[in-house]
Amino acid sequence: MKPAPFAYVRAESFEHALDVLAEHGDDALVLAGGQSLVPMLNLRLVQPAVVLDINALHALSTIDTHAEGGLRLGALVRHREIAIHPVIATRAPLLRAAAPWIAHPAVRHRGTLGGSLALGDPAAEWPACAVALDATIRLASRARGERCVAASAFFQGLYQSDRRADELLVGCEFPRASDDSVFFFRELARRHGDYASVGLAVSARGRPGAWQDLRLVFFGVGDTPVSATACSAALIAGDAFADAQTRLEAELEPRADLWFSAPAKRHLAVQLLRDAWRDLGNPIGGT
Repeated sequence: MKPAPFAYVRAESFEHALDVLAEHGDDALVLAGGQSLVPMLNLRLVQPAVVLDINALHALSTIDTHAEGGLRLGALVRHREIAIHPVIATRAPLLRAAAPWIAHPAVRHRGTLGGSLALGDPAAEWPACAVALDATIRLASRARGERCVAASAFFQGLYQSDRRADELLVGCEFPRASDDSVFFFRELARRHGDYASVGLAVSARGRPGAWQDLRLVFFGVGDTPVSATACSAALIAGDAFADAQTRLEAELEPRADLWFSAPAKRHLAVQLLRDAWRDLGNPIGGT
């Protein structure tokens, strides 16, 4: 299929991009990596009046550290760069662990962090990682300048976020991993490279029997990344794993997809929780 007619605008500068979004608002869509947008255009799932190409904005392709030692990634950082960059490996290991799970090499070469966050696909890896790492998403508009939104508040519904129509997602900031931080990432899909039916991103601080912080973020089981806070609290408190499992099952309300029913997805989420808990060095029989 071919997309419906639209005007193509290649942003010549950051200010030019903000001007286009200020003028067209909801009638404009931003082209970054295009790995989701182009298929949606061809299937006519979206029919914008304007497609704004931001690939010439090289300032949005940077990988930097900020004053607190964490990471500041531009919206145009590609998935493949996250997978291989040495600074990311040391300061945000969860991102490096998640990157190889994203689709296939061709997609990872073109797809971008900002595009994934802006779309907010409930089966995508980066939104779940952003929530698990307590990241901050940076947005900019001509009218209001720049503002920052916690990842936990950014994703608001199925393909819905706190980004306003005239705003450009310019990047994401991740706190630096502490010396006692540990991570886990895994997803289950029908075939490698398919969208995840169920996935889990974990960020924790401490050690078995003495966890200070434990963030369990599931994806593919809701309209947004799902933080299993009750389950996390039970595990930190030292409750039996069976009790934490019961809390998790109560927290998740997955939708069936083409391959798995809602109960099957809940079962898979529990299996991922078991894998993560063992991988972090904890016994399943208790904490």
